[in-house]
Amino acid sequence: MAARHRIRWATGGAALALALSAVLTGCSGDDTPADTASKAESAVGSIASGASEAIESATAEAGRRLDDIQDGIDVKGDVQIGTPVTGSDGRVRAEVTVRNSDDSTRSFAVQVDFKSSGGDLVDTVIVTVDHVQAGESATATARSTHDLSGDIRTDVARAVRY
Repeated sequence: MAARHRIRWATGGAALALALSAVLTGCSGDDTPADTASKAESAVGSIASGASEAIESATAEAGRRLDDIQDGIDVKGDVQIGTPVTGSDGRVRAEVTVRNSDDSTRSFAVQVDFKSSGGDLVDTVIVTVDHVQAGESATATARSTHDLSGDIRTDVARAVRY
């Protein structure tokens, strides 16, 4: 079965943290890891802001929420990110490739940070890649939530397999 890919965007500050908290506070032992990842995507995808401090706050909150994925395994080493390219719309895109090193079908939630050439965080997104077969790789595209200019670099901040 081919992997299904979903992309969600995450930026914002206190509003994002509040939205994540509100949406995910109800995440309990009854939620599946996929439900938790989906709720995180929905929350971070609903808010956008360009303030650096706000983005850093949102990144920290997104990281905490990735921690909430039950039975999630840190697999940053199983993720590669391609060279970022700015499209005609001003949005920066980068291909994200995940490798499922497990012996059963798994899904991934990957937090991708967009940084200026000086290392300042200018945007962050969460990308999910669902149903990657054992021993296989799949790709998705991380896309900035707003126009970014200059020399933009990407970094895999976190990756969770569930």
